[in-house]
Amino acid sequence: MFVPRLNRVAGVLMALILLVAGFALGASVISLTATDAAQAAQLNVNTQGVPLSDIERTYADVYNRVSPSVVAISVLSRTSAGSGSGFVIDKDGHIVTNFHVVDGATAIEVNFLDGTITRAEIVGTDLNSDLAVIRVSDVPADRLFPVTFGSSDELVPGQQVLAIGSPFSQRWTMTAGIVSALDRAISGFTQFQIGGVIQTDAPINPGNSGGPLLNLNGEVVGVNSQISSETRSNSGIGFAVPSDLTRRVAAELIETGTVNYSYIGIQGRDLRLTDAEALGLANNVRGVVVTAVFRDGPAAAADLRPATLLQNNREDISAADIIVGINGEHLLGFDTLISYLAKYTVPGDTITLNVLRGGQPVDVPVTLAPRPAQ
Repeated sequence: MFVPRLNRVAGVLMALILLVAGFALGASVISLTATDAAQAAQLNVNTQGVPLSDIERTYADVYNRVSPSVVAISVLSRTSAGSGSGFVIDKDGHIVTNFHVVDGATAIEVNFLDGTITRAEIVGTDLNSDLAVIRVSDVPADRLFPVTFGSSDELVPGQQVLAIGSPFSQRWTMTAGIVSALDRAISGFTQFQIGGVIQTDAPINPGNSGGPLLNLNGEVVGVNSQISSETRSNSGIGFAVPSDLTRRVAAELIETGTVNYSYIGIQGRDLRLTDAEALGLANNVRGVVVTAVFRDGPAAAADLRPATLLQNNREDISAADIIVGINGEHLLGFDTLISYLAKYTVPGDTITLNVLRGGQPVDVPVTLAPRPAQ
């Protein structure tokens, strides 16, 4: 009689244990399901408790850390309304975005991830780089989360990158891709091109403009600016202003409200195979053929020599200078020259152009001037 009763008692106890365990497990599942994506990612699982892969954890970590730094920007002008993205760069409330996002703004509204909505004022704009700095003045410093900048010079084609922004007003959206190419040149809002631009296939759409392009460490390596598309939607070719140029522009806009760029005073184009053949150069020589030298500019003062224009707009490059380097750095083409001048020089600097003149290497010192007024 004693043994069966003991078995019944043990059975009841086991049932109670299972019930408690089941309740605890259920509470755990319910708790996990209710946990938002950010907290779940920190647990290395999704909101259903499914483990994340290494790359998924990396993406989620970058999104969680950087999203509080990214803002959605709404703009009113006298004739229209628009939107874009931006990101906080310091505890004083300065925010970087694109010039074209805030161009002509009569009112700027900034939305933060925590729900804060406030107004911003323009600190300075730079048409040459399509960048602008705006500022919010009524958000406490402890609610501002500045980004960390990485070096765009350290990027390589094929490197993974992420974009966070507000495409089509869908706020705090993250997309992923790779660095497709470096040192591109794109049109800005002046007669001068923007150099050193990053090309990426990370989806960038209207509204992403001004948002950060990030490496997998969550560092800003570029500012998403343009797409190449006939439909104004992503087609796998997006462009971002490099972070090294962005830092320089933002600092000057905050300090003085303007940015001064170096001016060399030439027109040029990339060296072609036919040029190399005509000049007897090796077929692996790269550089810039000087096609015109502007009067009273730095290049003219340095006696840089252009190609001769013949009838029917044909060029005689036999006497033209071929710029193959700048301060000892090899040039791949005109885009590389533009990028170097924008990122590493200021008006008044004296640079050394490494030139092929009549097939012979010559070093030509050039003292750079400020870019002329538009």
